[in-house]
Amino acid sequence: MPTAVLEELPSHMRVVPGSINIKAAKLPSPPKSISADPGAIVAQVAGKFNQALEKQDFAALSGLFAEDSFWRDHLALSWDFRTVQGQNNIEAFLNGFSSTETGVRLKSIAVDASSPARKPQKSFLDADQEVSCLQFCFTLKTTFGTGEGLGRLIEVGSNDWKIFTLYTRLQELDGHEENTFNQRPKGVEHGGKPGRKNWADRRTSEVKYNDGTEPEVLIIGAGQAGLTIAARLKALGINSLMVDKNDQVGDNWRNRYHQLVLHDPVWYDHLPYIRFPPQWPIFTPKDKLADFFASYVNLLELNVWMKSEITSSKWDAQERRWSVTVKRQLGDGTEETRTFRPRHVVQATGHSGKMNLPNIDGIDSFKGHLLCHSSEFPGARENQVGKKAVVIGCCNSAHDIAQDFYENGYDVTMVQRSSTCVISSEGITEIGLKGFYRENGPDVDDADLLFHSIPMPVFKANQVGVTLAQGRLDAELLKGLTKAGFKLDSGPDDAGFFIKYFERGGGYYMDVGASDLIINGKIKIKQGQEVEKVLPHGLKFADGSELEADEIVLATGYQNMRTQTRTIFGDEVADAVGDIWGFNNEGEMRMIWQRSGHPGFWFHGGNLALCRYYSKLLALQIKGLEEGIYKYGDN
Repeated sequence: MPTAVLEELPSHMRVVPGSINIKAAKLPSPPKSISADPGAIVAQVAGKFNQALEKQDFAALSGLFAEDSFWRDHLALSWDFRTVQGQNNIEAFLNGFSSTETGVRLKSIAVDASSPARKPQKSFLDADQEVSCLQFCFTLKTTFGTGEGLGRLIEVGSNDWKIFTLYTRLQELDGHEENTFNQRPKGVEHGGKPGRKNWADRRTSEVKYNDGTEPEVLIIGAGQAGLTIAARLKALGINSLMVDKNDQVGDNWRNRYHQLVLHDPVWYDHLPYIRFPPQWPIFTPKDKLADFFASYVNLLELNVWMKSEITSSKWDAQERRWSVTVKRQLGDGTEETRTFRPRHVVQATGHSGKMNLPNIDGIDSFKGHLLCHSSEFPGARENQVGKKAVVIGCCNSAHDIAQDFYENGYDVTMVQRSSTCVISSEGITEIGLKGFYRENGPDVDDADLLFHSIPMPVFKANQVGVTLAQGRLDAELLKGLTKAGFKLDSGPDDAGFFIKYFERGGGYYMDVGASDLIINGKIKIKQGQEVEKVLPHGLKFADGSELEADEIVLATGYQNMRTQTRTIFGDEVADAVGDIWGFNNEGEMRMIWQRSGHPGFWFHGGNLALCRYYSKLLALQIKGLEEGIYKYGDN
């Protein structure tokens, strides 16, 4: 969407430039009660599905879908992320594979009832539990491997059940399964082996890369994105090295503002292979998470170089390899410079790019104690009664920082320039995530399948109802904020904070206490005015008003992840890839976790839950290329 058009939209309707504000699906209206045997209905549909697949009868196969249905696929049918809508489009999509070498890669499905969450059962497509369906999980076989999926059936006539949504996902490549459980390594070579190294010697050599080995994948960043893709690649037998400019693993969280605590609950945030222990708090403090990250690296034996930076990089199109020079500081104070030749580079610097710093006249004239971006905020100084702090911005970081200032005695004002989607922690845990991620709920792998099996147009329709339910729960909170002059919205098309996160990457606040401070006047709100000038001891606004300030924090967000690409890898790479984040016209995320537009270059990022889930799919794509199962340009 052109920038001029974006600027004309209300702020809550704006999306990442170039992305799509997807249209919510029209949900069907089947009977409220389902008296038939779910298992028998599912078995019948699955049987017809497999018969049509075996015959490559795509007319019959698409005929099993409702007219306005969805097939979402993550690598089971192609090497792309696709969501196809409509019976006719699904048939055309399948026919499109007829000219390929493998044809339709999906070979069969088998109903999976291996856990309570996976058994065929009645479920609902809407938040009010009025639009019912039959939900079933399945395993699948493809030309290249195995996977899993989930379908939702609706009754379109008497005992006539059709597929409304189908999700298929590749999980393993045949002959290249993860080295977990039955595939785990021995860890020792028994018998007489003169000169063999013990485990500690081998690990030291592996991390230093002083034995002539090279990382096949170089990962830029050692936060949750870097750790999750490194863990997935190691499980697939691919050598990777993370490089990070910070001093220690976990510093990407440890170095953030003092009072930071994750706003997502623990059940949503587990990492691959090692989950948070059962006594872990629901909301994780930043330093505790940082320490967990450091332990994660040690326990999974991931290779990481801290205090490191990329000094040069070049893609060799003929050899299809990178030449990347890394400079790092060693523990003895010396520096080491190494040039690696990986086949893949993963930019795991977070889904945001450079700090978004507004160009405000007079910044250099400020004589107060602090003027910085929220990412640089060190935490409020203690016992600063009478000091004045101004926070420009009104999303998660802005609220947390304003609350930190208040708790240390400051007179605090938050400058709100556009509306904010506010939701309570209870609204998230008790309504937003309750059907998926909760205490005593489905296993996190089952929850991931349930969550990601929903095509985004259907998810958006569902979230409109979820947002209404959250609004009812938070009614007093939202009423109080409005009375205090805080401008609220309910996300794009009233679909709430999840859709706002996916389409815009921000614009919301998950309340952990700051909202009550605003309601009670303990954090003041300056509404709707742009900053015109920084004064020596405050700010001047476009309406001529002024605010005195000893400290100013610009919680003004970040630019696109692609800006970091340009800084680290230069114009050639940045120009070859598209903007990251937001939806394409099918409702799949753009560029991230999949082929970027530049061979051998990948983006990975997002919150802990997204990194956990999509790291597997990203690793499978890299493994498929490494094993020659497909080439970069294949579909």
